[in-house]
Amino acid sequence: MTGPARVLLAPDSFKGTMDAATVADALAAGVADAGGRALPCPLADGGEGTRDVLRRALGGELVRAAARGPLGDRIEGEFLLTNGGRTAVVETATASGLTLLAPERLDAWSATSAGTGDLIVAAVAAGARRVLLGVGGSACTDGGAGACAAIEAGGGLDGVELVVLCDVATPFEDSARVFGPQKGADPDLVARLTDRLHETAAALPRDPRGRARTGAAGGLSGALWAAYDARLVSGIETVLGLVGFDALLAGADAVVTGEGRLDAQTADGKVISGVTRRAAGVGVPVWAVVGQSRLDAADTAALGLAGVAEATDQGRLRAAAASITASLGATEHPNP
Repeated sequence: MTGPARVLLAPDSFKGTMDAATVADALAAGVADAGGRALPCPLADGGEGTRDVLRRALGGELVRAAARGPLGDRIEGEFLLTNGGRTAVVETATASGLTLLAPERLDAWSATSAGTGDLIVAAVAAGARRVLLGVGGSACTDGGAGACAAIEAGGGLDGVELVVLCDVATPFEDSARVFGPQKGADPDLVARLTDRLHETAAALPRDPRGRARTGAAGGLSGALWAAYDARLVSGIETVLGLVGFDALLAGADAVVTGEGRLDAQTADGKVISGVTRRAAGVGVPVWAVVGQSRLDAADTAALGLAGVAEATDQGRLRAAAASITASLGATEHPNP
């Protein structure tokens, strides 16, 4: 049977600009413009937007809770309760996020993960027996000290399972070196932060240094692993499973994914790398539409991408998706 190309739309958010659902909607309009059939599936990798992506897929209710911001100011955060209230989804970015601070307020030394601990405590108090914690997009490099102190002050986890959705594989001791500069740290401060991370690691119940994924959110993931036996998992692989990505992929002729910036970190647990791995397994081609690409053609091919287009607003996203869909033409479908 020949029919319109079926295009699975699986973008991440364009951080600070558009959430994943907005990106997917713009791409869907472009697919329709070219006569294709859009299959929207907004994604996240444990970073900003994870809670909203999982709410769209799983349902549930948002619960408000008081928390501390990255510099200790009082804010009102939110977490998702789903699965009949038994599972909570908490985002580090909600209370400890980089986007909560104006550039002139960035303070990599003082920024704390305490607010993330506040939200975890609130989720446990609300009855959750399992907490999925997305740890991307943080402003802190405190080795999880703030969050652990907040959890202890709140009475601990009471046997609740803690699963940390990591968007990077960086080990604990490298967190300041790899991510400190984007949080406002100069080389001298990176060295001081690294020394503090080593001191923190030595004081934890078990040593997180040298272990993959323990450096997410400035060492928060490693501290939760060390102090509370948290499971550290790939954020994108977990989200792909929860949203039913494979079933959608089975009915697609092509995939369009995307994120704000395509760079060297993309292959290290980000949305695009997770999508291309799944699609390669079933032979479905993948295009990426991104706000900015810092990779050359060889790098994008190594990621498994058939092509890359840059788009900085919804109109350009729509045009890019239309162009990709038009290039597919009519497609032979084995099943109606």
